[in-house]
Amino acid sequence: MKNEDFTNGLLAFIKSSPTPFHAVETMVEILEKNGFKRLNEADQWDVNSAANSSTQGERYYVTRNNSSIVAFQIMQPLVGSLVEQGIRMVGAHTDSPCLKVKPNPEIINNHYLQLGVEVYGGALLNPWFDRDLSLAGRVSYLNKEDKIEHQLINLEKAIAVIPSLAIHLDREANKKHSINQQNHLPPVMMKLPEHKSGAKPGFKKILLKIINANRDATTQSKAVKILDYELSFYDVQPPAVIGLHDDFIASARLDNLLSCYTGLMALVNNDCRQNSLLVCNDHEEVGSMSAAGAQGSFLKSVLQRLTDSDESFARMIANSNMISADNAHGVHPNYADKHDANHGPILNNGPVIKVNANQRYASNSETGALFKRLCQLADVPVQSFVVRSDMACGSTLGPITASEIGVKTVDVGVPTFAMHSIRELAGRWDAFYLYRVFKQFFN
Repeated sequence: MKNEDFTNGLLAFIKSSPTPFHAVETMVEILEKNGFKRLNEADQWDVNSAANSSTQGERYYVTRNNSSIVAFQIMQPLVGSLVEQGIRMVGAHTDSPCLKVKPNPEIINNHYLQLGVEVYGGALLNPWFDRDLSLAGRVSYLNKEDKIEHQLINLEKAIAVIPSLAIHLDREANKKHSINQQNHLPPVMMKLPEHKSGAKPGFKKILLKIINANRDATTQSKAVKILDYELSFYDVQPPAVIGLHDDFIASARLDNLLSCYTGLMALVNNDCRQNSLLVCNDHEEVGSMSAAGAQGSFLKSVLQRLTDSDESFARMIANSNMISADNAHGVHPNYADKHDANHGPILNNGPVIKVNANQRYASNSETGALFKRLCQLADVPVQSFVVRSDMACGSTLGPITASEIGVKTVDVGVPTFAMHSIRELAGRWDAFYLYRVFKQFFN
């Protein structure tokens, strides 16, 4: 795969994935086109007999909450292969900081309809002002047969904005600008007609019309009542390659859909000679403590079902390795003093190994050496990141997964500017470099 083809695919993937639900839906489409078969957690799995009947192994995927996914390729004979060779795993996360709509969101203020929102994750809030916002997510409703159905929606068009306060009314805005999340973030959706200014339009009624207008009449019954939803605002500006020499990728949700897509492409394009797995969890940005998060049972449950005993599982894990992929902080030229001078990753200089003495990252000398060797074999440059000793360090899925299942793990990522902004920036070559390393790992 060429860099241009990879980058175009990445941009299309991010554009079609405004929420974790849509990211998983898009990944499922790609997996099924490449021969992966769906498994259901509630069913009995017959992966043993399926793998034993194939000389090239079998490919499967399973989802949880439709916002987390595990996709894997296993060789035959299944148990013997897994115990002796282990499994090569890449981990990423599907969620990104955003503004989520509250359950009772309607706000009428000076003849404008606004929606109350809650900040999800550690969002950089200032860039959310004056952006063209749309809405996407999952809606659960009661149909005319009195049954619960679920539907993903993506309005795509800009339906709201969070206007900034004019500089004339806040003369200190360029010196200090504090944001009250309750009062300053509700997006403006519409101007209400004067004669209806006292009424409160029902957001669920609006959703009901949207659901019925977009439902598949052949598979979905007419919705009669909205029961619940998980909806997020997002910026409609599409991802783009930018820079005088097309050096950069500018987009929302690079953290961490870039890693999801990179791992996905490496998995579907590998040479089918190794046990390989990709896990993309939801809720990393809020601590991973959920059924669909890395601190839940999802990955461990899948791995346990591939082995026939606790002994086999323990041996498999001992022979396995994981690469936890989550974006890294590139050294910002305007704020270089925020970095350790010897550990400031440069965009387009290769993926980054993230190290922390206090185990905020799972990398150690053994796993770091493995990743450096993979980069060498893939002819890819590699960098290191250590946070300044006088600053707090973030964390990733790596330490959580390593502690939950005991797998040897290295934390890596693509250097990024403006992480957790509504529009982030990464190097175009770095994403492709990481794909080449992942493919080397899976091969």
